[in-house]
Amino acid sequence: MTLIKSISGIRGTIGGPSGENLTPPDVVKFTTAYVRLIAPRTQGRRPRIVVGRDARISGRLVADLVEGTLLASGADVIDVGLCTTPGTEMAVITKHTDGGIIITASHNPRQWNALKLLNADGEFLSAAEGQEVLALSEEEGFDYPAIDGIGRVEERTDYNDEHIRRVLELPLVDVEAVRRRHYKVVVDAVNSVGGVVMPHLLRELGCDVVELNCAPTGEFAHNPEPLAENLREISAAVVREKADLGVVVDPDVDRLAFISEDGTMFGEEYTLVSVADYVLSERPGNTVSNLSSTRALRDVTRQHGGRYYASAVGEVNVTTKMKEVGAVIGGEGNGGVIYPELHYGRDALVGTALFLTWLTRRGMTMTQLRATYPAYFASKNKIELTPEIDVDKALQEVKARYANENVNDIDGVKIDFETSWVHLRKSNTEPIIRIYTEARSTEEADALAQRFIAELREICK
Repeated sequence: MTLIKSISGIRGTIGGPSGENLTPPDVVKFTTAYVRLIAPRTQGRRPRIVVGRDARISGRLVADLVEGTLLASGADVIDVGLCTTPGTEMAVITKHTDGGIIITASHNPRQWNALKLLNADGEFLSAAEGQEVLALSEEEGFDYPAIDGIGRVEERTDYNDEHIRRVLELPLVDVEAVRRRHYKVVVDAVNSVGGVVMPHLLRELGCDVVELNCAPTGEFAHNPEPLAENLREISAAVVREKADLGVVVDPDVDRLAFISEDGTMFGEEYTLVSVADYVLSERPGNTVSNLSSTRALRDVTRQHGGRYYASAVGEVNVTTKMKEVGAVIGGEGNGGVIYPELHYGRDALVGTALFLTWLTRRGMTMTQLRATYPAYFASKNKIELTPEIDVDKALQEVKARYANENVNDIDGVKIDFETSWVHLRKSNTEPIIRIYTEARSTEEADALAQRFIAELREICK
């Protein structure tokens, strides 16, 4: 069964039986339920909804179903076409609409797609709102409006240029300084919408851009998750081209990873750390990341006199905590930078612009900058779920076994040891258990991961 309903939206593989995969009836059902959630908030007028999509092969098909269902449900549509997740979020804000639907399965492979649902603030629905959508989707007998009540398409417009413009106008983005540096950058956009926006942004910043997998065909050139094992092509290209750095984004451009000038990974975890270092140097304050993120953000925050807070995994959980503690920067260790001065959403464009400004001001190479941060090493693993695995029971058993350690159970189970940690949780986006570890060396992190994988398998027997 590959239809996943979670805090991250409705996600599934294309085709197969309805109710078990992301099929046309499922798209219609969940889109209708979403309108039913939003409509009571609009005080009798038709809801206005932004629709954007990444470039995956099924995107146009799903977008047409979503748009038709929105119109049939009495909502007006602003179609921003091929647009990043952060761009669609910003379109909701700047066009003052009542919500938005982003059609993307983020880092999942080509057979997947999803509906990411937004509120009027351009942010993901809360867990309670998500549960209401799921409940509404199961109700029978909804009456669609008659001909005079159907919605209309207000406009079909490109929002990518506006997104780039707003990023470049931010006070902490020093466009002229970056332009003077004239970086040579290799971009890998995995043949999705990042191939439309990232080269454009970088050229506006005066960079000499080498495009790699930037045709928005939806035919992903490699596994789209920006992890080291999937990025050998760009690592080699950065060295071959004698580039200053490489920039990697996932299909919907909310995750950001960098390649150093020697072809090594800067470290996806250190995308947020480095951007936070810059922001905190100019705007001292608090930071937030999720439980699976590196301790380095905590260390950097303390160096700048701020306080670090952890949240459950999921963008909505991070943004909720950021608002609660007044964080000036936050995000997730998977390369997701959230900069509230622009909007409350993970945004690879603002992450790139802020990072290049910081790299310029420090006057360093990528490897030199990376060496200024605490040395932590992560290991990211997973166990495929089968029907007989009771995840909750397994995690409770782990928690009981390590009751004498520092345990956090707001999202799965995280165990903090003196010089390392492990976080075990059920994924919101895939049928897997994620096992993330961090330690002072790669070998220690890998060994810790294998130890807990073995324990989980023994528990699940």
